[in-house]
Amino acid sequence: MREFLIAPSLLSADFARLADEIRDVTVAGADWIHLDVMDNHYVPNLTVGPLVCSAIRPYTSLPFDVHLMTTPVDPLVSAFAEAGANLITFHPEATLHAHRTIELIRSHGARAGLALNPATPLTVLDHVLEMLDVVLVMSVNPGFGGQAFIPETLDKLRLLRERVDTTMQRTGRTLLIEVDGGVKASNIARVATAGADVFVAGSAVFGAGDRAQAIRGMRGELATVDEYAGAAAMQ
Repeated sequence: MREFLIAPSLLSADFARLADEIRDVTVAGADWIHLDVMDNHYVPNLTVGPLVCSAIRPYTSLPFDVHLMTTPVDPLVSAFAEAGANLITFHPEATLHAHRTIELIRSHGARAGLALNPATPLTVLDHVLEMLDVVLVMSVNPGFGGQAFIPETLDKLRLLRERVDTTMQRTGRTLLIEVDGGVKASNIARVATAGADVFVAGSAVFGAGDRAQAIRGMRGELATVDEYAGAAAMQ
């Protein structure tokens, strides 16, 4: 049985109350805390840096899932690792040498992830998949919160799931598929059925009046995944 993880994105949190927001979703049942790092260069917006990551680290014991939407990537790796990042994910378009960047992340004791934009082909994984801990599939174009899920992502997830399963069988390593963008209770079962393990949820969690209820609702939908998969196969 696959284990499903929910990672609320701080991009949708109240930045004036970050410590309280982090404590709230930790108690509400989150598995990871997702930090969207934007540089106003690779993507239009500008968000948080290593200093913020370090400042909020004491408020939860949950893993920090840092998504670098920045270019260049390498100069930020050590800073975020030292600030408490457990997983550091980057975009292949944002670095000259993806293989070297993955090695750099792992050398700092963090897990490494590669993020694929909607138009980024799976072929970028051809020579690095076995080095990764996570493949992050963007189901929106990066740079803004609150966007609608791109349905074509589901086909990409299915193809990626086949590759990841084959790689795990061959290597014996755990490799997770994460999805970021427009994930909510109404579509999370379809996303899981297509192959995702980790679900980044911003407004679906932080925009809810009761964050614990929002996360429980997602887990309830995930509990139906086996039934959903069977129903889909019969259509």
